[in-house]
Amino acid sequence: MKAYVFPGQGAQFVGMGKDLYDNNAQAHELFEQANDILGFRITDLMHAGTDEDLRQTKVTQPAIFIHSVLLAKSLGDDFKPDMVAGHSLGEFSALVAAGAMSFADGLKLVSARAQAMQRACELKPSTMAAVLALPDETVESICAEVPGVVVCANYNCPGQLVISGEIEAIDAACERLLAAGAKRALKLKVGGAFHSPCMEPARAELAEAIAATEIHTPVCPVFQNVDALPHTDPAEIKANLIAQLTAPVRWTQTVRNMIAAGATEFVELGPGKVLQGLVAKIDRNVAVSGMQ
Repeated sequence: MKAYVFPGQGAQFVGMGKDLYDNNAQAHELFEQANDILGFRITDLMHAGTDEDLRQTKVTQPAIFIHSVLLAKSLGDDFKPDMVAGHSLGEFSALVAAGAMSFADGLKLVSARAQAMQRACELKPSTMAAVLALPDETVESICAEVPGVVVCANYNCPGQLVISGEIEAIDAACERLLAAGAKRALKLKVGGAFHSPCMEPARAELAEAIAATEIHTPVCPVFQNVDALPHTDPAEIKANLIAQLTAPVRWTQTVRNMIAAGATEFVELGPGKVLQGLVAKIDRNVAVSGMQ
């Protein structure tokens, strides 16, 4: 069985999607629709902007979403997923690709999400840190002991987690994690503490927009971040999307559950190859490939 997976923020690169724009009529039309919806020419920034342009949250998230969804659409009748999943932002790409949302509605939500997250970041100084070579349970235990807000945000693969929270709490946790034997506990260059309680203002802001968006039954199960389980019920999908902003991305568990459900091949659609690498580390017996 074939699983399609969609990347999250951080995979962007200058020139992304230009081949689709130039050579695929449907993609060209949807790119122009995206420019109209966003109110600025994101195509110009994606195809010929700078790295700094693409690092702006209001650009990064829509750019990755657009690129990923249009790659899926470019496959036409060859896009026959048995299941889909996306990492954080990628969950919106997965839902649109699987027919649960229209391209326009998905892009509007992604844009609103990016802006809400940016505003939440500005309310309180916060950050994230990558932690390597410690068991999940050890990282969870140390985070629970540290004063302040610090939680596990991304379970990327065994031995690779990201923690998220207030800057002082992250600093204290990193010291303890290194003392506990972590190979690395390194703060990331991000604008704030994504997938943590620090994103509560963004979650509350986005909840209304998600509730008002029409969600359809997808063509296949969508394994969602918050519980790593397959969903097809529109009400459940909405509730999980709202919870996602303050809940961890359970990617390790998601991939394992997809394999248990029969996935033997994972195809990453979107910029970069991060998810291909993570899937291979989670289970070396499955086939991985990608389009970017």
